[in-house]
Amino acid sequence: MKNKILLSYSFTLLLASGAYGQTYIAQVKSMKTKKWGYINNLGVMIVEPQYESTYRFSSDGIAVVFDSNSKQYVFINTQGARLMTDVKTYRLALEEFRDGLITVKYNDKWGYFDKTGKVAIAAKYDEVNGFGSGHAAVTLNKKIFIIDTHGNETPAAPDIIQVREFSENLAPFRSSDKKFGFLDTTGKIVIRPQFETVGYFKNGIAWARTTDGIIGFIGTDGEWIVQPQFSFAGNFDSESGLARIKTGSQWGYVDRAGKILRKEDTMVWEDFSEGLALGKKGYLFGFFNNKGEWQIKPQFDGARDFKNGYAAAKKGNKWGVIDKAGNWVIEPTFDAIKDMELVN
Repeated sequence: MKNKILLSYSFTLLLASGAYGQTYIAQVKSMKTKKWGYINNLGVMIVEPQYESTYRFSSDGIAVVFDSNSKQYVFINTQGARLMTDVKTYRLALEEFRDGLITVKYNDKWGYFDKTGKVAIAAKYDEVNGFGSGHAAVTLNKKIFIIDTHGNETPAAPDIIQVREFSENLAPFRSSDKKFGFLDTTGKIVIRPQFETVGYFKNGIAWARTTDGIIGFIGTDGEWIVQPQFSFAGNFDSESGLARIKTGSQWGYVDRAGKILRKEDTMVWEDFSEGLALGKKGYLFGFFNNKGEWQIKPQFDGARDFKNGYAAAKKGNKWGVIDKAGNWVIEPTFDAIKDMELVN
């Protein structure tokens, strides 16, 4: 539950604010300056490459960047303006805002800022998680509580020693006997602790590993949808209806009925994302659909999964962005590029 990466810094004056229209924004690294900036899906550089490191914009339109001039991490908005905060010096976990809040530490305790830089939930907790489904698990004096975005607390059920983040109103938890189950946003146990470990619910289904070390998929009632039979499993993709799995040394995909798809002509097996999976044939990368057909034929020297209808792709040593037809939306001219994030 502890945040792993922490940074101390002070924030500077808010230069400007602005209304955010819905758009898509990706981090890009300039081949000339070797600095990071941000570009939108129209190919417009909205924040010029000037930072040593950047992090993705949240849907709230706020991102964390490292400013080499001031040698500190700062928040910026989609116009590149910096955010002034209620507390000047504190520590921050490097993650995007979730449900409009981000974890911060000051006075040796954890709390949350909102997207305007104000203290939304005062720092008083010993440990915190990021928000999901409008709730987060926190620890105070060795007791676990579930809080909402207003800071209202509900004690978690007894005998719970760890709670992860919420997804689809359910969070994995670990009991004192080291078994995993799920609780809801009221802190009530809805799937009893019985698994060696579990994933997160995505599209109403989650992978779970039995005490024998075998993985299957369960529904929100805790019953098996796909019987345990795998050594590895990923999350189900809603568009393709498939999840990546491994049996023995063989990779493949499984649907909710337990039917397995294997694509023998790919050297790379990645999770399906937005209906397509990244594969490699020979030395080139492409994307195939849930029938195992190459929807975008292998032609790239590298690629990332699709997100929000776009995928980063590489030609030679340059990166750009393609759409689901395989057309270049942003020509390959960058040293590196990350996912297109939807910003409201």
